[in-house]
Amino acid sequence: METWDKPSVPELPGQPPTLRLYDSATGQLVDLTNDSLRMWMCGITPYDATHFGHANTYVAFDTLSRVWRDGGRELVTASNVTDMDDPLFERAAQTGQDWYELALTQTQLFRDDMVALRVLPPDTWTAVTEILDPLEELVRKMEQDGYAYRVPAEDGSEFVYADIAADSQFLSAPVFADMDVKALFDARGGDSWRPGKRNELDPQLWKGVVGDDYRPAGGQPGDWRPGWHIECALMAHQNLGEVDVHAGGKDLIFPHHEMAEHHMRQLNPNGQEVTVHAHAAMVAYEGEKMSKSLGNLVFVSKLRHSGVDPRVIRLAILAQHYRIDWEYEDAALDHAAERLREWQAGIDAPVGDDDHGQRSSEAVLARIREALSHDLDTPQALKLMDDHLRGRKSWDSKADRDLARDTIDALFGINL
Repeated sequence: METWDKPSVPELPGQPPTLRLYDSATGQLVDLTNDSLRMWMCGITPYDATHFGHANTYVAFDTLSRVWRDGGRELVTASNVTDMDDPLFERAAQTGQDWYELALTQTQLFRDDMVALRVLPPDTWTAVTEILDPLEELVRKMEQDGYAYRVPAEDGSEFVYADIAADSQFLSAPVFADMDVKALFDARGGDSWRPGKRNELDPQLWKGVVGDDYRPAGGQPGDWRPGWHIECALMAHQNLGEVDVHAGGKDLIFPHHEMAEHHMRQLNPNGQEVTVHAHAAMVAYEGEKMSKSLGNLVFVSKLRHSGVDPRVIRLAILAQHYRIDWEYEDAALDHAAERLREWQAGIDAPVGDDDHGQRSSEAVLARIREALSHDLDTPQALKLMDDHLRGRKSWDSKADRDLARDTIDALFGINL
């Protein structure tokens, strides 16, 4: 599937320090010392794109991409669009739209928002509808190999489930020790209650199978579809081979990411474990987590069309630490707009002889790199640039000014 145009990213002088990133599975910081990384970034279900919660996640991991690529390190990224899912079918039915047309229009809106926010596109971006044949082939093979089994559905069709019992690594991470996984499983699309399942938490691989037909003749996609977790696992396997960084919103920790990694182990039984499970915080609005089910959404496109500068939206997100839940308020945009004005005024100051190099951009770049290398501390990094630009009357040299501007562009994604 076509992604979106990649924004230019200036090359900065020098080398960044080792990146330390928080691993959600263990609760520990991990030193990433590789020369290259492969990152899987969970994508959207395109029936309401892009709200502020989405933007928060994608800007967070765009920051990770920029920080890692700084200094020439290699990053290969892959992501997806879940353009075949029950909530999408339900929304299409409610609005009288064709489900596929709804997915296409919302996916394009997401593209437009990502371009406006200057998010780097993934190297590969795959829609579920593009891999139905490989998915069906995989699930059939899992059945043949004894990893999967069928359960009758109320309408006479069958569900296909994966059997988690033999996977000793499933739910073994410390993060799951105090988690009510059954409640989360059911709240987030699972069906622990279904009669005939071998294990309550067995994930669904396919629904609506009739006899030997996974896509019954005349059946609509709403009557059958592949499972969510196996889709991401197969795409990650096809496009990355192995995954170093498994990224997404923290509401995906369970069941989605844990189930997907269960499937990844089946696809690549001799592969390495995921190095870092990286998860972005939730954004609340009007006292509740911003979510499609509650309808308390603030849309990036509506903010843009109302005249809000996309750079302001991005700065409002960067002002929050990516792992700390926060509540959206209009004041966040006001603060970000004032920061943007101060930065622009500082960059626009004339080249002269004001502070004799006491606030050199090279030294500030080093301090910003240190902040970002410690689990992407964007609030601290922004403050460092505030101090560098606020009230500035002149620059010692054009090179000093240009380095400040390039730092803002390369690491913060803000073009001044």
